[in-house]
Amino acid sequence: MNPDIQGRVFPPTEPYLVGREKIREFARAVFATSPINTDVDAARAAGHSDLVAPPTFPIVVTERTLEQLLAEPDAGIDFSRVVHGEQRFSYTRPVVAGDELTATLTVTSVKSLGGNSMVTAESQIVDADGEHVVTATSTLVVRGDA
Repeated sequence: MNPDIQGRVFPPTEPYLVGREKIREFARAVFATSPINTDVDAARAAGHSDLVAPPTFPIVVTERTLEQLLAEPDAGIDFSRVVHGEQRFSYTRPVVAGDELTATLTVTSVKSLGGNSMVTAESQIVDADGEHVVTATSTLVVRGDA
């Protein structure tokens, strides 16, 4: 793995339009039980403009930024050796249906540990007005030769 990719910033992704049905599908997939994830009236009664995505939903947008990193020729990442190590989300506000989200990935850390490499990257996700919505922090472990 190339440690020189630390600090690299990738171009913003194409906008992702968050749809109601995508939120409902994701909610079912992760067994979310809150009515604000599936019922528009419940979401509005709770003060939201539309359905609210479950907290881990931004992984759908983050995946696009991680694809950029994994495809980077000089990163030296062998995808067949990648294990997802950790994922965190830090919100300014919830993701709601109708949001148009764009993400920009920055590689924040590259480390070697016990024969493995670890790369941590932050995806800053903003809405159509450029306002921050959520930061998704992903740590990937690239297993060394065993």
